[in-house]
Amino acid sequence: MFGLFKNKKKTGEEVVAPATGVLMPLDDVTDDVFSQKMMGDGFAVDPEDNEVVAPVAGTISTVFPTKHAIGITTPSGLDVLVHMGLDTVELEGKPFAVSVNLNDTVTAGQILATIDRDEIKASGYDDTIVVIYTNMDKLKNFPTVVQSHVVQGHQIGELVYS
Repeated sequence: MFGLFKNKKKTGEEVVAPATGVLMPLDDVTDDVFSQKMMGDGFAVDPEDNEVVAPVAGTISTVFPTKHAIGITTPSGLDVLVHMGLDTVELEGKPFAVSVNLNDTVTAGQILATIDRDEIKASGYDDTIVVIYTNMDKLKNFPTVVQSHVVQGHQIGELVYS
């Protein structure tokens, strides 16, 4: 395991891979909104399967009507956006089956949604799963993510707060 969020002050709030696949820094994402970190910093996974799990424990704060994105607020108040695919808002929810509802409490590794990767790709979209920390001021540091293969639900780091 690499120290994706490793630092001296630890909270015990683990971060797990939202999908099995290749972990990558946001710089490698082909959408400028994410790669230029306009919404915050984070990481992405090029998925190998259709299940998407919660990367952190918390409360579901947002489920987009188009089902392509889900927001989670951690117990420490960090807002985490799980965005399934790039520009997939245009698909109007068709390739997504969301398994959670607004205000549900989730654990890290709990299934959030199932995506139809084949339908996403056949529609001309990228199926990359992006995880964004939208209120980065809560985190002490955000080290560079090293590209590697990750397994869904396995810990890839720990949140370190300011």
